[in-house]
Amino acid sequence: MNNSNLIIDYFKQITKNFNYILIIQIIPILFVSSVLIKEMNPALFHKQMTYYMLSAIIFLVAAYIPWRYLLWLFAPLAYIINILLLFGVEVAGKTILGAKRWLVLPGGFSLQPSEFMKLSILLFLAFVIYKKPPPKGGYGLLEFIVLSIIIIVPSILILKEPDLGTTLLLLMASFGVVYIVGINWKILTVIVVALGILAPITYKYGLKPYQKKRIEDFLGKPSYQVQQALIAIGSGGIEGKSKEEATQTQLKFLPVSTTDFIFAYLGERFGFKGMVIIVALYIILIIHLLILSKIYSDDYHIVVISSGMAFLFFVYMGVNIYMVIGLAPVVGAPLPMFSHGGTSFIIFSFLFGILENLISFKAYKPYNSDTKIDMVRKS
Repeated sequence: MNNSNLIIDYFKQITKNFNYILIIQIIPILFVSSVLIKEMNPALFHKQMTYYMLSAIIFLVAAYIPWRYLLWLFAPLAYIINILLLFGVEVAGKTILGAKRWLVLPGGFSLQPSEFMKLSILLFLAFVIYKKPPPKGGYGLLEFIVLSIIIIVPSILILKEPDLGTTLLLLMASFGVVYIVGINWKILTVIVVALGILAPITYKYGLKPYQKKRIEDFLGKPSYQVQQALIAIGSGGIEGKSKEEATQTQLKFLPVSTTDFIFAYLGERFGFKGMVIIVALYIILIIHLLILSKIYSDDYHIVVISSGMAFLFFVYMGVNIYMVIGLAPVVGAPLPMFSHGGTSFIIFSFLFGILENLISFKAYKPYNSDTKIDMVRKS
């Protein structure tokens, strides 16, 4: 078979073996999100459509790259570059509302490296864990320390911006992956005890005044944002309201209604039923990703990427919804692939593309060792 036929066969086999259920599961989430954003701000809706198109292209590109041959180079390189970008933010970052989180690129574009760290950490963990899988009893202390350093170094840099919300979400998702892969139960026990001891100390000496204020608002009287969100959700009732009657959002009482608090508008517009359906869609998607990590438990590339995405969806969804209904402090946690914004869509689309390729590549004939043996025998 010549090179052109091999390339054509590669694309056919990858496309044939896509997990199309994953793609189908995302479509209703994107559809409802776009409907809500169009009602709130038609200009943002057009931007959102641009993000969708760009994300679709990124997904397709990522889905056809042979990651099993390239991850050894791409994963460490992406991680190192992202660490350097975080150092760049520390040195020459742009400060907005007291937080230095952005790098200004030529042409006036802004880049937030902390968002791309979710992608870099997952890929690097996949590379490291694939190279040295856990023994039967789970990772020991030395291996756990190595994985912890990979996670904690960028987390410290993000925390210094300051961005406590992203830091905590990144830590929870990353260590969730390590837990799924397997660590010794003794290490897990020590971690739980240590967190219990360090939590009050961190609150007293490690948090900034505005961070403590958010926690105090959560424990006491809800902030203005949360109060307006609860009014919006309550006014939606069971069935929701028409666009014209959704005054809480249309009259601009609800802050950041297209991003962090879009779930409140969902409640006002489509009521309790609409919120339950969206949460159910997320839960089904998360369960599907975790099932994939079990089905392909012999392939740590897939285990890390699929479980990592499951934890990212779970943590961001959980924190966002709890924040909106007043059961968690207000942090910058958008509803994944639902809130308006381009970076989140691009990152998740890229991860979905990588996961689709890893799954499909396992069924790619030239990659299968038996097929290779048969080809040698025939020749």
